[in-house]
Amino acid sequence: MKKIGRMLIKIIKSIGLFFDKYLINPLTKLILRIMEFVKNFVKSFDRISSKKSTLLIVSLVLAFLTFIFIDRESNVMIDQYAEILYSQPVTAVYNEELYVVEGLPKNVDITLIGQRRHIFLAKQAPSKGVSVDLTGLKPGNHKVTLKYSQRLRSLDYKLDPSQVTVTIYEKISENRTLTYDILHQENLDSKLYISNVEIDRSDIIIKGAQYKLDKVASVKALLDVNNIPNPKAGDIVVKDIPLVAYDTDGKILDVEIVPKTVSANVTITSPSKEVPVKIVPVGNLAFGKSIKSMESSLSKITVYGTQEAIDNIEQLEVEIDVKGLDKDKDYNVTLKKPNGITELSSKTMTVKVLLDNSSSKEFENISITTENLDSNLKVQALSEEDRQVTVVVKGSEDALNNVQASDITAFVDLKNYGVGEHEVEVKVTGNDLKLSYSSKTKKIKVRISEK
Repeated sequence: MKKIGRMLIKIIKSIGLFFDKYLINPLTKLILRIMEFVKNFVKSFDRISSKKSTLLIVSLVLAFLTFIFIDRESNVMIDQYAEILYSQPVTAVYNEELYVVEGLPKNVDITLIGQRRHIFLAKQAPSKGVSVDLTGLKPGNHKVTLKYSQRLRSLDYKLDPSQVTVTIYEKISENRTLTYDILHQENLDSKLYISNVEIDRSDIIIKGAQYKLDKVASVKALLDVNNIPNPKAGDIVVKDIPLVAYDTDGKILDVEIVPKTVSANVTITSPSKEVPVKIVPVGNLAFGKSIKSMESSLSKITVYGTQEAIDNIEQLEVEIDVKGLDKDKDYNVTLKKPNGITELSSKTMTVKVLLDNSSSKEFENISITTENLDSNLKVQALSEEDRQVTVVVKGSEDALNNVQASDITAFVDLKNYGVGEHEVEVKVTGNDLKLSYSSKTKKIKVRISEK
């Protein structure tokens, strides 16, 4: 045990001598050297700092450093700048096949705040723009936050608006019949007419919220004449015709239409017909005057328009105002297009009216006919005097000599007359419009009964 004790004491002394030699003594010497260096440095600093020139140099250096620091901080504050990016599109992330989103703005304004150079870089750098993630949201109302993706972290931004309330609906699909409308048809050559349009499909699919689909009254393909290249008579295929859904008031509804466009075969025709020109004097001449002749620069004219209008027109009536006319006159007439007629081969014509002294001639026993009587009714004159009338024809002597009784028609207009006895006005017309016609008997009595 004594030997072990002596060995432990010896080991402890060896360890102490090791630390004393290699750690404590070197560390003590280092500290003494540092203290001596500091003492010498302080003495030297005291000698230098006691000089006026040293104090002046130090003051200048400190002032210069202070100036640089303050200037840099003020530049950072002064260089703050704001710029507004208007109408930036908003992108929503959601399942577009299952849902419809309403209340989300299409565009927002973004205010960028920061230094000019940073804003310039931000405008040049690509950005994903403004977005909102609606993934996982169920049908109903939700308040969501819009986010702007900008890579530069040195900028602040503000969205207007930054939060919105959106409504999510389930997307419903329905089949609808497709019709068409023709736009800007007035821009088509006046001699041409779109007689038929055959769309490449009769049914389409509309998608959207149920309440909106319930408002859809019609879906139409809008065939714009301005989109038909070089329109001319014949068949033309027009592609990419847009489709639009309307409500009962004719307002456009925002629903999805599948497909978005259709094609159509458009048939363009140019119906025309040559018809005679008939001059119709309107008004009473001066007392004692009659029309001897009416000479026009046109006897026939070609009319263009719808096939129905072309089939129905037999002549083009041109009215001239002769009220109070007491001497010969030349008329320059601008021709008017009847309903359904889109073009005339001539726009104007001249009419020369020659007058003569007025004479008269009577034609007796002109039978009275009826017009516009309902097909379920029949009419009968109440007396013999109500069956025939005497007609007085006035005009130039030459014209009167050419008039025959067969050229004169006396009639009563029974439109809107029903069963019963009625007193109706007698009207007279004749083939020669230069003459005036009147009945000596102004009214007759008739009885109308059911067949």
